[in-house]
Amino acid sequence: MRLAGRVAVITGAGSGIGRAIAGLFASEGASLFLTGRRRGPLEETAKAAGGRAVVGTGDVRSPEDTDRWAAEIEREFGGADILVNNAGVIGGGGILDFDRAKWRTLMDTNVEGVIETTRAVAPLIVKRGGGSIVNLSSVTGIRPYAGLLGYCVSKAAVNMLTQSLALELAPRNITVNAILPGVVVTDLHRTGGMDEPSYAAFLERSKTTHPAGRVGTPAEIAGAALYFVLPEARWTTGVLLSVDGGRALTAAR
Repeated sequence: MRLAGRVAVITGAGSGIGRAIAGLFASEGASLFLTGRRRGPLEETAKAAGGRAVVGTGDVRSPEDTDRWAAEIEREFGGADILVNNAGVIGGGGILDFDRAKWRTLMDTNVEGVIETTRAVAPLIVKRGGGSIVNLSSVTGIRPYAGLLGYCVSKAAVNMLTQSLALELAPRNITVNAILPGVVVTDLHRTGGMDEPSYAAFLERSKTTHPAGRVGTPAEIAGAALYFVLPEARWTTGVLLSVDGGRALTAAR
């Protein structure tokens, strides 16, 4: 119960990596505030996680929603100790087939969403005397992939945001780190528009593009998130940790 007495705020907690982090943190004794756009999946996460969990629906892009969450967190828990910025979207396309609406969705969700949620929740962590922020980025934030212009740029921005916040918040006893997953089996690609045959082929090909010979699991990403919020990591900040089966080490294939 290494997180007993601590309050963790997790965005995008309705499925995939967010749900896995919620379950692991709860098993370590944390109370949870879970956010997402749909109440049903959030309630399923809360039930599966067990322990004390409060659900807050809304959109990370909305200052009104993030401010409302902050008020609910303060009312329910008196503050927060941990923030996991997990909510995100993926989308394809490049400059020659540029889609401005897709670009704005990627940047607003993946970058502005992290900024808005952190702006609202960080003061609650300061109030408790410090804590941890973990941002979910991507291997695409440190190496480009053709046809993923907006996604790559948004995750590169998350990496720089992580390190900038680490410098700013270190004097307030808040660590800020990022996890950069490779391909992990979640609903992300499906919700990004990939049909089932294409997704199955993508996962099969990913066995050859990841030196480990397989794709990752949400539980493996959750384990990295747990390290960043433990007392043993209090001197670890501004780290961009690749959890990618070696994907970032490979040449273009």
